[in-house]
Amino acid sequence: MIKDSALIVVDMIYDFIDGSMACLEADKAVANTVAYIKENHPYPILFVRDHHPANHCSFAAQGGPWPPHCVQGTRGAEIHKDLLPFVEDELCFFKGENPAEEQYSGFQGINTAGQSLQEVLELMEVKNPIVCGIATEYCVRNTAEDLLKAGFKVTVLKDCLAYVEAEGHKKALEAMQAEGIRLV
Repeated sequence: MIKDSALIVVDMIYDFIDGSMACLEADKAVANTVAYIKENHPYPILFVRDHHPANHCSFAAQGGPWPPHCVQGTRGAEIHKDLLPFVEDELCFFKGENPAEEQYSGFQGINTAGQSLQEVLELMEVKNPIVCGIATEYCVRNTAEDLLKAGFKVTVLKDCLAYVEAEGHKKALEAMQAEGIRLV
């Protein structure tokens, strides 16, 4: 276990697992994340969640590139049931709630107390965040890169990732590693 660490679980929610934007290796990523948590608890565990209004700008009906996904109040926006025992409400960060703004990075997420992910990590004195989640090419990469830019020493768990397509996943991992993000 790394001192001053926390696990950040990005978008392990149903629409990215078996829903409208199901990603490759999602079931495996969830299972591996649960196993990792059980082996490495009591890390603090923070959850980032896409949480869109029905009229979000990223949806095709509003001119965006994606089908409707992670709509507030739907099953698709819920964290996978196997991860629920590890969820603490104050450590959940919601992104994409503004209908006019796309947010890939968990760094833009806000918890129910109005705190950002960075604020909570700093309050917890976390220096070495460990990131896993869905999808490597988008929300995982953006979250990891923003953490790195903010001065954190970032690790990404390769076996706990799901992705939109294999080549994009591979390129995202290579880019993150080249930027100084540790892959394990």
